[in-house]
Amino acid sequence: MQDDYTRAKRLGEKQWSRAAAAGKDPTLPALDDLVPGIASLNEVPIGLVEIPIDMIAGTRTHGRQSAFSSGFMPILSEKSEFAAKWAHLYDAQLEEGIRDAIKVYEYMQRFYVEEGNKRVSVLKYLGVPLILGAVIRIEPAPSDDKAYRIYKEFERFYQVAPIYEISFSEEGRFEELASYMGRDLETKWPDEAMETLRSAYQYFKGIYLEKGGDRLSITVSDAFLVYLSVYSADSLLSESRQVLKARVGRIWNEFLVEETEDNIALVEDPETAEKPKSAGILSSIGDILKKSPQYTMEHPLKAAFIYEKTPENSRWTYGHELGRNFLDEVYGGIVETVCYHNCGTEEALHEAVEAAAAEDCEMVFTISPSQMPQTLREAIAHPEMKFLNCSINLSHNAVRTYYGRMYEAKFLMGALAASVAENHKIGYRADSPIYGSIANINAFAIGAAVVDPRAQIYLTWTSRRDEDWRKWMWEEGVRVQSGPDLIKPEEPGREYGLYRIEEDGSLFNLAMPVWNWGRYYELIVGTILNGSWDEQRLQAGKNQAVNYWYGMSSGVIDVILSEKISYYSKKLVSILKNAVIADTLSPFDGEVRSKDGIVKNADEPRLSNHHIITMDYLNDNVIGSIPVIEEIADEKRKKTVEVSGVVEGAKG
Repeated sequence: MQDDYTRAKRLGEKQWSRAAAAGKDPTLPALDDLVPGIASLNEVPIGLVEIPIDMIAGTRTHGRQSAFSSGFMPILSEKSEFAAKWAHLYDAQLEEGIRDAIKVYEYMQRFYVEEGNKRVSVLKYLGVPLILGAVIRIEPAPSDDKAYRIYKEFERFYQVAPIYEISFSEEGRFEELASYMGRDLETKWPDEAMETLRSAYQYFKGIYLEKGGDRLSITVSDAFLVYLSVYSADSLLSESRQVLKARVGRIWNEFLVEETEDNIALVEDPETAEKPKSAGILSSIGDILKKSPQYTMEHPLKAAFIYEKTPENSRWTYGHELGRNFLDEVYGGIVETVCYHNCGTEEALHEAVEAAAAEDCEMVFTISPSQMPQTLREAIAHPEMKFLNCSINLSHNAVRTYYGRMYEAKFLMGALAASVAENHKIGYRADSPIYGSIANINAFAIGAAVVDPRAQIYLTWTSRRDEDWRKWMWEEGVRVQSGPDLIKPEEPGREYGLYRIEEDGSLFNLAMPVWNWGRYYELIVGTILNGSWDEQRLQAGKNQAVNYWYGMSSGVIDVILSEKISYYSKKLVSILKNAVIADTLSPFDGEVRSKDGIVKNADEPRLSNHHIITMDYLNDNVIGSIPVIEEIADEKRKKTVEVSGVVEGAKG
């Protein structure tokens, strides 16, 4: 119909004018212009595929560029032969539908038309979402670019689930999507799983764009993944549109965090978290009553602690339980806590949160990264409560995280270890390769090398399958070792902290790093009592996640030394500790070397906090390797690494 061509042409003219005014090319891009040397690249026939029209980016060659705007709307005269053919195709689509497949080339998950430009234009004008196309893939040249790595991940996904419309902006997300769908990237997906994904994605896309998602910089697929971190794909097919719109609205701030490049605000110093006129953490009950009159002994601030295990069978839980007990004492009844044990499943954690809500708890602490997915779901469901998870570098608006700069203490212990290891060999037993753990290893190794340039660190992992670390250490002659940070209550042995194995096989404990969780919880809860909790959100920005990352200067991390070590060893640790607290010394000052070469030159600035937290390389004097996720033996630890890991197969 000629009138519709005229209307489409007006749209094209508007698109042309807007692009030209913005200094952009107003015509369709041609793939031959975008990719120099494209003729030398490998072509792979894919076959007939239903192509998402919004993923068609241009033409293959220059031929039809001048006939269309950059949005595929026509711009030639209504009296042209082109206009007559366009109108004929329009009528054919209305009467019986356009059946002939177009011919397109796919490059980096975008399509470029060789035959069928007018068909694409007509269907775009009518708002038809899909078009049948004979697809030929052009394999991009190998590159170190992130876009190339993401595309190779897409190819892995397409091999098991041939769906084009899923398009991510960050690495690792196709594996994450597969995990949410209960699948992987190795096994062919059944048709029903692909249909569930397609339908759920399209339904989400409609609601998301209706609420303004097209104004955000993330892809629809990125936002879809955020949705799946809270709700299931099946829910998009079983719940009413009204319920789904409300859910998308509730997690909108999570989308905003996702689109922010610098989306984590690290709070490193408690003073920065408090009001400018505050003298520090509240020191008396009178101060609390003045600043927070809503909290009294009759109506205390209630906080719930939700543990995966029990203090009796977990070193980690035991440390947090000591912190919870300290919190009950330090505020003299103005703060009241309750704890829930054995909440290692989603169901158990949900039941604990519901119980905490029934007890009018205002704060909820979960103490493992593996609890973060369910913690996020509970935070979305209970916006009246404040949720915190003990982890770092996880970007969620609804859940704040907290962790310690343990690498500072490890730096001191590495120096001490080198001062007593006569054969230059030192063992280091790590747990799991999660955010921050590699920095701990490297800081320990650097501390040792500063004291003894010949020091070598023998690295083992308690989470790695079939690793006989005791045998390896003994055969290598490693007698000074760094073990777990905490004592296991039910197994009060001496293989913790830094220790030396004597000639008779007995152990001599030299030092132990300390997590002062009581102090940490005092500082965090203090932000509620002194009114600075909301100010932290304002300081961070609405599109950033708040991550507490306190260290030795705030008293949440320390090192305890044995009374039996030498005066000079104590002096060494004291000098280094004072310098770390004063921020005049960091283990990552000066040149930093990995096993593959120089990471940072001596005259370059300190490594960024993000770099330290996400380190995925080992210092040059470390003997050992970082396990991949398939090598993690325990399913609970594997889940932790999947959520908060720095290795291949982890989300991070």
